[in-house]
Amino acid sequence: MSIRNLHFLFEPRSVAVIGASSKPNSVGATVLRNLIAGGFSGAIMPVNPKYQMLDELEVYADVAHLPIAPDLAIICTPPATIPMLISELGTRGTKAAIVLTAGLGAVKDIHGVSIHQKMLAAAAPYLLRILGPNCVGMLAPGIGLNASFAHTGALPGKIAFVSQSGALVTGVLDWAKSRNIGFSKFISLGDGADVDFGDVLDYLAGDGETQAILMYMEDIHVARKFMSAARSAARSKPVVVVKAGRVAEGAKAAASHTGALAGSDEVYDAAIRRAGMLRVMTTEDLFGAVETLARARPASGERLTILTNGGGLGVMATDALICGHGTLAKLEGDTLQKLNSVLPSTWSHGNPVDIIGDAPVDRYVQAMEILLKDPGSDAILFIHAPTAIVPSIDIANAIVPLAKNSSRNIVSCWLGGDAVADARRIFSDAGIPTYDTPEEAISGYMQIVQYRRNQNLLMQVPSSLATDFVPDRTEVQMIVQAALADGRTMLSEPEAKRIMTAYGIPAVETVIAATAGDAANAAQKIGFPVAVKILSPEISHKTEVGGVTLDLETGEAVTAAARAMRQRLAELRPDARLRGFSVQAMARRPNAQELIVGVTTDPVFGPVILFGQGGIAVEVMNDHAVGLPPLNMVLAHDMVSRTRVAKLLAGYRDRPPADLDAVCRTLIQVSQLVTDMPEILELDINPLLVDEHGVIALDARIRIAPREPADRDRLAIRPYPQELEAHITWQGQPLLLRPIRPEDGAQHVTFFNALDPEDVRFRMFIRTRELQAAQLARLTQIDYDREMAFIAVRKKDDGVWETLGVARAVSDPDNITTEFAIIVRSDLKGQGLGRILMDKLIDYCRSRDTLEMVGEALAENTGILKMVNKLGFKVERIPDSGTIAFRLDLKGKGVP
Repeated sequence: MSIRNLHFLFEPRSVAVIGASSKPNSVGATVLRNLIAGGFSGAIMPVNPKYQMLDELEVYADVAHLPIAPDLAIICTPPATIPMLISELGTRGTKAAIVLTAGLGAVKDIHGVSIHQKMLAAAAPYLLRILGPNCVGMLAPGIGLNASFAHTGALPGKIAFVSQSGALVTGVLDWAKSRNIGFSKFISLGDGADVDFGDVLDYLAGDGETQAILMYMEDIHVARKFMSAARSAARSKPVVVVKAGRVAEGAKAAASHTGALAGSDEVYDAAIRRAGMLRVMTTEDLFGAVETLARARPASGERLTILTNGGGLGVMATDALICGHGTLAKLEGDTLQKLNSVLPSTWSHGNPVDIIGDAPVDRYVQAMEILLKDPGSDAILFIHAPTAIVPSIDIANAIVPLAKNSSRNIVSCWLGGDAVADARRIFSDAGIPTYDTPEEAISGYMQIVQYRRNQNLLMQVPSSLATDFVPDRTEVQMIVQAALADGRTMLSEPEAKRIMTAYGIPAVETVIAATAGDAANAAQKIGFPVAVKILSPEISHKTEVGGVTLDLETGEAVTAAARAMRQRLAELRPDARLRGFSVQAMARRPNAQELIVGVTTDPVFGPVILFGQGGIAVEVMNDHAVGLPPLNMVLAHDMVSRTRVAKLLAGYRDRPPADLDAVCRTLIQVSQLVTDMPEILELDINPLLVDEHGVIALDARIRIAPREPADRDRLAIRPYPQELEAHITWQGQPLLLRPIRPEDGAQHVTFFNALDPEDVRFRMFIRTRELQAAQLARLTQIDYDREMAFIAVRKKDDGVWETLGVARAVSDPDNITTEFAIIVRSDLKGQGLGRILMDKLIDYCRSRDTLEMVGEALAENTGILKMVNKLGFKVERIPDSGTIAFRLDLKGKGVP
């Protein structure tokens, strides 16, 4: 993860065009023309030995002849020339390049090394950042920079657009310009050899010129890096994504149902949701969504009330809402009485609230005022069709003040053309999301709802360790290692059930029998009725070979069933080895619903959890949801809620509601299992029975493989590192040192407010009186993969925790350097707490093999200067800056 030197790419003061040309329609000529036409105020330096002048600019023969080292180089030359050009630019001091050339991966030398690889190797010693290759380029309209060969420029604006598709780049530029949509940055990633989505998201998250980020995505190569950057960006501004490739070409072959069901697009969808971004399906929706989200207020709920002057319009909106999995508000009795007092008797007497087509302005206002106070409603959709009774513009002028003063989200639909154009403009100018049809308005509202849901998922940071159950990790490790030592990749059903039990998941009693006779004896001990299943390492789905017989009532029936299964296996799969039979008690649960809980390993995002309706027809039913581990109860409930079977679990007719918490606990237990055991590649619990009494696993299968070195980073989202928590005694009182969490936001504000203004200036280098929401999110909602913040907290007499101090470190992508900062509550300074936090931070960075720790402070900050001297930092004053720099070699021994 790196934004290192990206400011040279996006904010250059000088640009060289290597391969500049006068040849009509060539890339070199187009790029030079775009640079000049864009109005870039910095130096533009064409490079080409064939010319002396181009477009009244002096042309330089090669990089060595450039008068200065350009901040940014745009390369338009053939593939074979690029590695040498990158090396020459790096030698001159250039820190960023855009490589427009395609085909670098296809050209290889006699050793099989591609031009692509050589280019990256040439850039590495100089930390020269590369956008592309095979890209259209980049535009930063705010500084007049059009570093692309696009056919048109971009208007300035506050939206950043990032795309992997070059064709889409030019199409969207044209589309947006015709609609007067502007951009802060417009970026074509191309092949993303160096600068990728993760880098760009990280940069744009801190870009003050960017208020929202739009992305067209085809694929991701490094999931942990992408998720880390995406979650960081989504905490500070809306991020909206179009993901191409929604339709799978075919289900992949897998040993488990989960592996066959969890398609890659569903995994991407789960990742986008978990990162707090919003996914839309079309390019037009992309821009519509950012407009909606930019105007939306923080939503407290999802219940929508529809106010309309036409019954049919209300029905259309209701249909769209319910089909879109939205929630129609149920109006309170008091609200209905108030509406009865101001509306004609023919009004709809419910939601949608149809105030009838002859409604005058006062009727609109009175109805809106009442609905805005209804406690059962969270948002309002206002729909109006023009009538001859009252001008639409009068209605708009009367409603706008109510909408602007409301804390609730209000979206509107002005149905029609010229008759409502002025009214639509008045609403739009007032910042009210405005649409042309009821369906479009509902779609916009549901974007607000889904964004709220995803932002809630973003806030969830499950722990790396189980908190409400104690798994027997040793038992599981013994089972897995024994199977691997035996050369097996599939565990037997009894082994899989032992693992379930070790992680607190109830499973039916199961006994292994070597022969049909042994199976009958086992059944006698378990008690009838029983189920008998074959055990074969080659057979994953036993029912496909008739390898399951249920409800056997006698020993003779068990013997006959086992022999018959053995015969069928020999006929249908002569290659399969019969290892015996499993005998288990029949689970008698007449109200139970069959579910599936599983794990598969996605090639990009790593372990993936699946939940849905189970049974032998699981692929046919195709009712499931996918999520990324780690999970907690909020995330587990979200997964369950996204399935159709969730409605059955809620109870119906004479069936009581199932124990939903038990289902969610099972999801968490499976999540913990896959977090703890990287050897597990696939897992199925199918069926998992659930009723009002809880859950029980009837069948389970697990596929394993030896642990790989890269398994440390196999989770796309790093869990909250609970293992780093430490209880200590300070000044005779207990303290807890732990990583910061998103829910620390409120106490962090209290901590900040207790700081002396001068201490705040020392920490932030500026005077500030309060934390902005984006700043608070940035400080408390960290990604533990690339940043760490330890807080010292203590419990007050009233049981509420308070923050006393914070020490944080942010590392570069190569884990070479980490930058630290520390602040202690002003009334507690000088009592050793800062030293405790710094020791904790230094030990953590050493454990990650970080090479050095650096920091900066104002020269007058004597407190930090005194502490870093004691810790062994090297201190250096930065000339003409009023600041001092610190550096600690972490490879050395700790400081006493």
